[in-house]
Amino acid sequence: MRVPRPSVIVPSVITLSVISVGLLIGGTSAAAHHSFAAEFDAGQPVTIEGVVTKVEWTNPHVWFFVNVEDPDTREIVNWGAEMGSPNALVRNGWTPNTLGIGMVVTVDGSRAKDGSHKMNTRTVMVDGERLGAATSELR
Repeated sequence: MRVPRPSVIVPSVITLSVISVGLLIGGTSAAAHHSFAAEFDAGQPVTIEGVVTKVEWTNPHVWFFVNVEDPDTREIVNWGAEMGSPNALVRNGWTPNTLGIGMVVTVDGSRAKDGSHKMNTRTVMVDGERLGAATSELR
């Protein structure tokens, strides 16, 4: 029986290792992504107006946070608003500097199914201009 030379085995092990790591990394980001219907309810439309407190311009979704005064309690509540990917937002006229901390915005979208202060954003009124938010909501 002929034993394979080490030079043939080593590249096969390296190739297998690279493929395995690629599958693990790809599977992790795919698992982190979710569908609109998994987290948000299109039957619960919500409109908020308030002051931007934070912007996270990252994949797979851009998030921004807005301090909103609760009309019943007069307390300030911080809402999280999910938008599409940075790439999709750029195609809709956004830049990483479109939203800034301290800006007053009006946001339309769908509330989180769990009733928390989170929403999937359809549009944002920024400096008098209504911009689409590259939502994943199917209409």
